[in-house]
Amino acid sequence: VQLQAFGGGLVQAGGSLRLSCAVSGNPSKVSTMSWYRQAPGQQRELVADVTSGGSTNYADSVKGRFTISRDNAKNTLYLQMNSLKPEDTAVYYCNCDWMILRDWGDQVGRSWGQGTLVTVSS
Repeated sequence: VQLQAFGGGLVQAGGSLRLSCAVSGNPSKVSTMSWYRQAPGQQRELVADVTSGGSTNYADSVKGRFTISRDNAKNTLYLQMNSLKPEDTAVYYCNCDWMILRDWGDQVGRSWGQGTLVTVSS
């Protein structure tokens, strides 16, 4: 199962961007999908996640500004980012927990996307 993230770019403070993350490899089930970010010199941190049922969770720093959503039919994850701040500058990564059902044994795993750079200028 592979993930590909895209949609990053350069934006001025106060602007908006929408990130997307496409899941390929035909998993039988995709459970929790998440966005993380890593700024230069800092640890990777959770930005937001969404369960298969649609329950969401956000980091305090992005609440009210970012919206995570998913299209289960397309196995695609989104992150709408509004009112961007320079401190949102980071590489954004998506990941998901997945399962592949097989007669001879199920396979479970977690995959990460390659990251997409978001730069917010002041």
